[in-house]
Amino acid sequence: MRQLIVLQEGAIVVPSLDLNSTETGAVADFLGIVREMEGPVRLSGLRYEAYEPMARKQLERIFKELGVLYPAFAVTFIHRIGWVPVGGVSLFMRVQTIHRGDAFEFMAAAINRLKRDVPVWKRA
Repeated sequence: MRQLIVLQEGAIVVPSLDLNSTETGAVADFLGIVREMEGPVRLSGLRYEAYEPMARKQLERIFKELGVLYPAFAVTFIHRIGWVPVGGVSLFMRVQTIHRGDAFEFMAAAINRLKRDVPVWKRA
């Protein structure tokens, strides 16, 4: 499985879709967007920080494990670090698989694992 993992400052530009694989039957994209309200608190944005070497290692491991459960050809993961204003994209993820169910399951599991296991933090 091809993995592209990027932790970057500055705006996320959604990469163009490369469909070179004739076996890809599903592509799922996810955008995480900073919302204005966090419970009763109105935000102007969020600041994201990461321990990048560990975050990258954890993401590689998670994607490899999920690729066994939900076979994927490619995963593209871009997380913004630093200040992200309300309405800004903080996370982009793309999963390419044979079947749509695997794409959706992989994506949902990956986002849940990211929040639980990867050293990326946000604060107002």
